[in-house]
Amino acid sequence: MSPAKDGVVLDVDGTEVTVSSPDKVYFPERGETKLDLVRYYQAVATPLLATLGGRPLLMERYPAGAGGKSWFQKRVPSSAPPWLRTTVVATPNGTTSDALVAADLAHVLWAVNLGCLGFHVWPYHADEPEVADELRVDLDPTPGVTFNQVREAALASKELLDELGIEGFVKTTGSRGLHLYVRLEARWDSYQVRAGAVALARELHRRHPDLITDAWWKEERGKRVFVDFNQNAPHKTVFGAWCVRPRVGGPVSTPLTWDEVGDVEPDELTLTTVPARLAERGDPWEGMARRPQSLEPLLELSRRDTEAGLLDAPWPPVYPKQPNEPPRVAPSRAKKE
Repeated sequence: MSPAKDGVVLDVDGTEVTVSSPDKVYFPERGETKLDLVRYYQAVATPLLATLGGRPLLMERYPAGAGGKSWFQKRVPSSAPPWLRTTVVATPNGTTSDALVAADLAHVLWAVNLGCLGFHVWPYHADEPEVADELRVDLDPTPGVTFNQVREAALASKELLDELGIEGFVKTTGSRGLHLYVRLEARWDSYQVRAGAVALARELHRRHPDLITDAWWKEERGKRVFVDFNQNAPHKTVFGAWCVRPRVGGPVSTPLTWDEVGDVEPDELTLTTVPARLAERGDPWEGMARRPQSLEPLLELSRRDTEAGLLDAPWPPVYPKQPNEPPRVAPSRAKKE
């Protein structure tokens, strides 16, 4: 690290990255700064890049720090350095933009310097955009649902995945829920992965109807954990593993072992505590990429549901109407109409 006129210059594996205003407070609860956030990502670089390396990133920018004004930025600014790698991504309506690729740690730190306090990650690699190699499910607590219920839903999900012969992984979201991940063989596209996620959600609801719901419409969920299958719709992103959430306490979306789910306290996992935890315990997701899983058991469940007469689950409103999709209207409104 060397001083610069307006900050410090880091040599990141041969690439110079300038950190301007390194003492700017990004997380006001304890006072961690921009440079503290840089140091955090340097400390977790190996597992971070193992899970999001080579993937496009949607940047969530908070230039004044957590709690300040923010926006999502998909398009890399024209002032980006020439070494920065980008890739073309699209929205459901076909709008394209040049997005940042997590090519290496220098790319991540470049974004941090812009005030990026959140990285949302595409489920494919930039050099193979037609293949979705991750299934990601958000176990989303509806209002009134406790984190203990989310824990139960996660363990129930693992039980089902184990039964199907699928190895799943779990992490905190950095907020109130948990994320389930399955690293997939490079054989399926996002439509197929979403179909598998819908089947997973429906089977979990059938087995645990009082705890888990697959209901897309909020008015039907009750006080149950929603298995958000639509996180797998094409062009959807999910908050990245090892990434720091833009909340004032600096919580980290932290990979866990399954043994930790029963007693983890997500708010204790912050940019201050996670590096020491990683050094002590290692990466709970180590080896995930070397053990890709088959989606076929979930697609078989999906085919069974279709043969039983079930329509597709509703898609988010920004997507074009899909084949076999039910009417895209809330049940209460449909009754009135």
